[in-house]
Amino acid sequence: MSKIEIRTISAKQGLKQFIEFHTSLYKDDKYAVPYLFMSERDTLDPKKNPAFDFCQAECYMAYREGKPVGRIAAIINNRANERWDTKAVRFGFFDFIDDKEVSKALIDKVKEYGKSHGMDNIIGPMGFTDMDREGMLVSGFDYLASMHANHNYEYYPRHMEAMGEFEKDNDWVMLSMPVPDAIPPKMLKVGTMIEKRYNLHARKLTRRQLLKEGYGKRLFDILNECYGHLYGFSKLDEKQVNDLVNNYISLADLNLVTIVTDDNKGGEMVGFGISFPSFSEALQKTKDGKLLPFGWFHLLKALKFHKTSTVDLLLVGVLPEYRTKGANALIFCDLIRWYQKYGFKTALALPMMETNNGVLDQWSYFDAHEVKRLRSYKASL
Repeated sequence: MSKIEIRTISAKQGLKQFIEFHTSLYKDDKYAVPYLFMSERDTLDPKKNPAFDFCQAECYMAYREGKPVGRIAAIINNRANERWDTKAVRFGFFDFIDDKEVSKALIDKVKEYGKSHGMDNIIGPMGFTDMDREGMLVSGFDYLASMHANHNYEYYPRHMEAMGEFEKDNDWVMLSMPVPDAIPPKMLKVGTMIEKRYNLHARKLTRRQLLKEGYGKRLFDILNECYGHLYGFSKLDEKQVNDLVNNYISLADLNLVTIVTDDNKGGEMVGFGISFPSFSEALQKTKDGKLLPFGWFHLLKALKFHKTSTVDLLLVGVLPEYRTKGANALIFCDLIRWYQKYGFKTALALPMMETNNGVLDQWSYFDAHEVKRLRSYKASL
């Protein structure tokens, strides 16, 4: 068999091929979803992604006889390494044909990059930050993918195990549940009680409040506080927050975003829940994840006209002192009403750490079940 060639990707055309390799590899997988091309390109562009202020990265592609057979990115998040007192190089954007020589050659290239930068361990799949996709799918291969989570073939984890040096570092789970016909009585009772007892209230934001009056920034201040203790988390700075608010959250249907305020503190925001209509079927219709010529139309139908039966619950953040008071119930009571109004049949809770019991317990109100599990691996260099 011919030799594998690993090339460093730098030119614009090379990056295009790097992104499109995933789409090509999964073109016949009915459960796969093309990632949004524009978003992938911006994430990998040092001029567009604020994470490059504290991250270093290189992208590589594997070729055999001139044909692309795999890709990977080597990422060093200096902020996370400092926070967790480690020297880790991350591997991400990891895709490959079912050939163990290819997957090993790509991992070896990341290890080489890590060693050259003084790292002593390798972890992944992980992105630049926690706002990127994390983990390798180890179960749930036959459930429709989400643009917000990694999807891969069944042979991927077998390749990791065959290398003989990697061990499990962390698991995330994704839960699916039917949207209830009525708000669960126990949840409704808790929500009503805490409104009266603590003067907490579920509210909606206006576009102006989100973008001009600081509420968008407050969302991520809460997220930084709630998620700061979790695996691999690196605090989002002002530049990252502005990018997330202006280029992502600003697109949301604000009926699907709920905040909780403490009216004893002048209406201070103390929690939030952010959801989006699922883009999975719309992205499949684009074939390649590109907005032109007609991709924008399919995404618009999902975002504005809710032409999907599934809603993705992206993020829930409630300050610890209010979580114990039951503020999460207010968020779900409000969101469920809108899910019902829009005709969503299924809610998908996106990746949550298996050890984050405080978050997982909130699904006990619902008929929730695990549909996907993703895993990160770790090895010494």
